[in-house]
Amino acid sequence: MALDLPCHLACQLEGHQGAIRSVRFNVSGEYCLSGGSDKSLRLWNPHTGFPIKSYIGHGQEVLDAVSSVGNTHIGSCGADKLVIYWDVSTGEAVRKYRSHTGRVNCVQFNSEGTILISGSYDSSVRIFDCKSRRFEPVQVLTEAQDSISCLAVSEHEILVGSVDCRVRIYDIRMGQLHSDCMPESVTSVSFTRDGQCVLVSSLDSTMRLVDKATGQVLCSYTGHKNSKYSIDNCLSAKDTHVISGSEDGRICFWDLVEEDNVL
Repeated sequence: MALDLPCHLACQLEGHQGAIRSVRFNVSGEYCLSGGSDKSLRLWNPHTGFPIKSYIGHGQEVLDAVSSVGNTHIGSCGADKLVIYWDVSTGEAVRKYRSHTGRVNCVQFNSEGTILISGSYDSSVRIFDCKSRRFEPVQVLTEAQDSISCLAVSEHEILVGSVDCRVRIYDIRMGQLHSDCMPESVTSVSFTRDGQCVLVSSLDSTMRLVDKATGQVLCSYTGHKNSKYSIDNCLSAKDTHVISGSEDGRICFWDLVEEDNVL
């Protein structure tokens, strides 16, 4: 059952010259990062609408960006095949990693903020040590047969979604790979807060809650439209609701257990 709940615009952030490709809050939720087709990465205070700093260094549109746990550094990636490690306060690019051979779609830090993990159109996931002076990746994961569309990272696992319809979980601690097949290309992945399940979006307008250990689909969520574009999913802070955008302009919420579309 759908509910129409009142909402209002709290703040509008203006400054990009062109399409905005990515918006991410930092870990604490105090600030947010946006990347756009104007090749810039911008840091904002979303509660006041105040632009804090711009980061210029990408040669083409910025496709994703993420803040480290301590808010001292930013990782970004773009259509120019670059992964950039930024110093937040100075706005300078500490390192530019040029290892990928195709556009880089997604980037994540590890829990300590010392490792950058990137996924690319070249079908690879590459892991860079930010504390080292090396520009080469310390590890390259090449099991995917098509473009890497999305990443999520826990303390010892890397969750990877690919256009080849596969969800792969790399257990770095145990040196193991688990792979599950979806009906269509995977566009977004998330861990549940307890780390026991993963939420997977695919281009059949369906999200699935998958048991990480067995690969069993526990719940399916439908009612939104997602057949052409990469649309993020997430879970609420207490894992009670599933949230996703929709290609018809809606933001949709489901009860995690009941699978009911509530908005």
